[in-house]
Amino acid sequence: MNSLRQRLLLLLLGAMSLVLIVVVFFDHRSARQELDSLFDAQMAESAHVLLGIAQRTLTERIEHGIEDESPVTHEYEQTMVYQVWNHQTLILRSATAPATLMGASTQPGYSTITINTHRWRLLVLWDSAHELMIQMAEPMRGRERLARQIVLNMLFPSVAIAIPLVPLMIWVMVNTGLRPLRQLRREVVQRSADRLEPLDLLSIPFEVKPLATALNDLFGRLRHSIESERRFTADAAHELRTPLAALRTQAQVALRSVMEEDRHHALHQVQQGIERSTHLIEQLLTLARIDPEEAGTRHDLVLIYPLAAESLAFLAGQAELKKIELLLKGETALRILGQSGHLSILLRNLVDNAIRYSPPRSTVVLQLSQTASHEVQLDITDNGPGIPAEEMQRVMERFYRLPGSGQQGSGLGLSIVQRIAEHHRARLSLAAASSQGGLRVTVIFPSLPLLHPPSSSPSPPSTAAMVERENPRLVR
Repeated sequence: MNSLRQRLLLLLLGAMSLVLIVVVFFDHRSARQELDSLFDAQMAESAHVLLGIAQRTLTERIEHGIEDESPVTHEYEQTMVYQVWNHQTLILRSATAPATLMGASTQPGYSTITINTHRWRLLVLWDSAHELMIQMAEPMRGRERLARQIVLNMLFPSVAIAIPLVPLMIWVMVNTGLRPLRQLRREVVQRSADRLEPLDLLSIPFEVKPLATALNDLFGRLRHSIESERRFTADAAHELRTPLAALRTQAQVALRSVMEEDRHHALHQVQQGIERSTHLIEQLLTLARIDPEEAGTRHDLVLIYPLAAESLAFLAGQAELKKIELLLKGETALRILGQSGHLSILLRNLVDNAIRYSPPRSTVVLQLSQTASHEVQLDITDNGPGIPAEEMQRVMERFYRLPGSGQQGSGLGLSIVQRIAEHHRARLSLAAASSQGGLRVTVIFPSLPLLHPPSSSPSPPSTAAMVERENPRLVR
């Protein structure tokens, strides 16, 4: 059942029905107790009267045992039976009373007995000389019938009125109570896709405010996301416009060139422009799909060392062009909770940036370690020109490039790294590698226990072996 209105109606009607059943039960019980007290008192009064009569006028009938054949004057009178005993002799009984003792016990007082599967209320009464005994009994079914009749007479008018009115009142109250939800729904439905301003919480009931607050938070996130995507689209269009215009210019130069050398130079520029545009588009696609993929991706325990080795091996050819040595140091059994595909993108972007900005015949070091608080720390150090302190935060922005760097990058590498680090709840920081320059990029992942592999299991392949397998001519 997905309808809140139906659920509330059924719950309230069920509660009212339960209350009615409880009221009927206790009213019936109370009526039974009152009737039992009343009829017991009447039985006691009748028994005392009968005992007095028996003591004065019935002694001459002791030898014969006489039945009382008095006419019935009331409908409840015929249900009562009595016996008068003198020691072991029955001297008087009602017309429907048995000729034997009705109850096995002759102790004075009240008790409940069973005669022919029917329950009876029995009163035993003795005279002061303990010679005459009265046994008077009355069937319980008469009391029960009368109790039910009393309860029905009391409740029937109220129930007859309540049965049609209570559901109607409950329906009206439920609809009135749900009116704020309908108003909230109407306000949200009437909004267009570009209306993401917060809802007014002043007119919303306290119970609905958490939902409205959650909607406001959602609107805020959507507004921020849409604004970010608009800026991203505008920036991407601007960034793609420049290389495409350059490609068109170089292509026109190649078409108009008469000299083979000029044509070859123009085509070479076209090729480089295509490579830069391809790299930019790949970075844009990577940045665009990180968020959607992350929403449905399950994080697992990932060994970071093999991923780092694969990333270095993947970029070994690029490093060889500049005779750059790639080194991987640190512990081999460190694990982090994450998504291996995104972590590979993070590592490749960091190493790619380090290679791009490092001078020829230098070294790029990737260091894996564990902090004192058991966090996994990743450091990538290069010998490049470094980044001025005032530019440390700006280089995280999309499409931002250091002025005067001389590199034709996309300006998205560190933005991608920062986005992936945020998804993994990791901390990203930049610092100077040394006083002579260079850059050290540090990524610290949340703490996980250090898991050492068993000594009998094979250790991960060394970075040098993987790099040599990919490119045996890499200089170290």
